[in-house]
Amino acid sequence: MEGPPAGLDDLLARAAQARDTRGRVVTFSAKVFVPLTTLCRDDCGYCTFRRDPGQPGAHTMTPDEVIALCQAGGRLGAKEALFSLGDRPEARFPEHREFLKARGHRTTLSYLKAVCAATLAESGLLPHVNPGLMAERDLAALREVSVSMGLMLETTSERLLAPGGAHHRAPDKVPRRRLKTIELAGKLSIPFTTGILIGIGETPRERADALVAIRDLHERYGHVQEVIVQNFRAKSLIPMKDAPEPTLDELLRALAVARLVLPPDVSLQAPPNLSPRVYPRLLAAGLNDWGGISPLTPDHINPEKPWPGLAELRRASEAAGFVFRERLAVYPAFATRPEFVDETLRARVAALIDGHGLVREPHEHWRRW
Repeated sequence: MEGPPAGLDDLLARAAQARDTRGRVVTFSAKVFVPLTTLCRDDCGYCTFRRDPGQPGAHTMTPDEVIALCQAGGRLGAKEALFSLGDRPEARFPEHREFLKARGHRTTLSYLKAVCAATLAESGLLPHVNPGLMAERDLAALREVSVSMGLMLETTSERLLAPGGAHHRAPDKVPRRRLKTIELAGKLSIPFTTGILIGIGETPRERADALVAIRDLHERYGHVQEVIVQNFRAKSLIPMKDAPEPTLDELLRALAVARLVLPPDVSLQAPPNLSPRVYPRLLAAGLNDWGGISPLTPDHINPEKPWPGLAELRRASEAAGFVFRERLAVYPAFATRPEFVDETLRARVAALIDGHGLVREPHEHWRRW
């Protein structure tokens, strides 16, 4: 792009215009957040999710706990089971290896597959998994028990791996390794969610570089369903507790750049609980999805930031001229294409969606949230 940097207002207008080429529907997914294990071999400077064994909050869920949670969420209208967990905790913690061994597993990813299978068998929810780095065999195995997967790229900046950087003690945050996982998911036709994390020490140019890397992979494989632009939030118990948070204008600019860099068929999300009460401004930056919202569970990554009510999001969306609709964890464009849904899951997906790939209406349950 030549010439001086665009002013923010002009940039937002261009991003909104680009978004509107795909229509004026803004979506959300009704989910249950399943923190399968809080153990992780990485120590990122901004994370409050991970725990070491013995620390308050350290826990690995049993299958019975997962099923009870998913069944409770299903009664409230949730359709997505979002599994979040640390990267390869068995590589670091003997206690976790013993937990897995007692249940007939050697790896956390093997355990995840079994729990996802149980979720499908004993609840009406469809798993979406965020288990960190995966090899091709792991992706192929999890594809059989989940309708979509995710891995935040976060950044392509190698600088953040250096001492003092946000990823210094995080071997699974090497950018090329994360890009490899996203690429392998493309080879296997897995609907994939990824994104960038802004405010962890990267530059605006590095944010753009990460978006370009995501764009290039999607243009090659056509599998990126959604990109999240997530803004860092400081917390008292993290190493980066004194780091400045991105301003709202920084977030809006990053969203707008993402919308202009990414192909039109890739959805764009910013977590609404991290930017409360500015929903019209997020929509004006090119956003077309609010992500997963839960009637039951908190955001275990940012537990101090409660989900907005769906009625609130609906009012904000409709006041801005959007149609507010529910989607599944697998996005509409992928839910209606058999090559992107494992054959064992196609009938379950088809029973929940209309001809546009969105959740069938009416669903009065979520109007009470």
